[in-house]
Amino acid sequence: MRELHFKDNFWNTDVTSTAGYDSIIQHLNDGKRTCKEIEDFMKARAVIEEKYGKELLALSKKVCGSSEMNTLKRSLDVFKLQTENVSLSHLHLAQTMREEAKKLEDFREKQKETRKKVEQQMDVLHKQKAAQYKKTTEAKKTYEQKCRDKEEAEQNMNRNATTSSSKQQEKLYAKTQQAKQTAEEADRVYSQNVSLLGKMREEWLNEHVKACEFFEKQEMERINTLRNGVWTHLNHLSQQCVTSDELYEDVRKSLEQCNIQEDIEHFINLRRTGDKPPAPVPYENFYNNHRSAPTRSLPTVGRRAAAPPPPTAGNDPLYSTAAEPGYSLIRY
Repeated sequence: MRELHFKDNFWNTDVTSTAGYDSIIQHLNDGKRTCKEIEDFMKARAVIEEKYGKELLALSKKVCGSSEMNTLKRSLDVFKLQTENVSLSHLHLAQTMREEAKKLEDFREKQKETRKKVEQQMDVLHKQKAAQYKKTTEAKKTYEQKCRDKEEAEQNMNRNATTSSSKQQEKLYAKTQQAKQTAEEADRVYSQNVSLLGKMREEWLNEHVKACEFFEKQEMERINTLRNGVWTHLNHLSQQCVTSDELYEDVRKSLEQCNIQEDIEHFINLRRTGDKPPAPVPYENFYNNHRSAPTRSLPTVGRRAAAPPPPTAGNDPLYSTAAEPGYSLIRY
């Protein structure tokens, strides 16, 4: 199948038309806008990666399993360490994406500058061609009018050849000759302008072909650069996944070394308090305990001797003592 190219498919039958050229320029401008959009996309993705990396880095610094011990503690330490490494890899990815976006920006600016020179040259040719075409059109109108004036003068002279006097014929002849000279001059000017327009057209054709080839080459470079740029961008993302998985694999390997029974025994050996449980607390019946309790004798208290009886008078009442039979408080 025959390949299509810019130089063969962007012409117009109107010599002053720039529709084909304008269509190419519009497409190139759209392509430049696409470059800017992908460039901005990569920059935005870099910001996301950087934000994620910083937050993940802060998370890796937080306390996690500080009270653990032995094999599980070692696994959690590896877990935190590799989380930090993953965060650093995301920060590195963000920087890489910025560098890729910068390369795309430089490529876009370079194409813009080199294309600008060609566009300026083509704009000059378009203006010159349009101006010469207008001048040629006006020269053609003048030429056609002068030709009509000449024919009219000749016809007028021929009509009055037999009826006019010799003096009038001389005037008509002179007028006809003047019209003929004017027409010839107009023809010369018109022909000269057509020839000049033809040269400008040829120059424009050649430059248009060169511009089309240049623009097509630029477009091929742009498509290739964008394709490779996005491809590389995805490679970086895939590599980030691989790197993260490798770091997480180290955590998984550490977790495989986590021995549950060993951690249990380590805790026991470190914190044991004894291997004998307390004896059961017996039930003690209050009454059984009371009966079986030994009787406690009260201590013997020494008694003092009885006080001697007081002397009595003849009329004093008689008092009895507790040792006397028939004891009462007062004896009358």
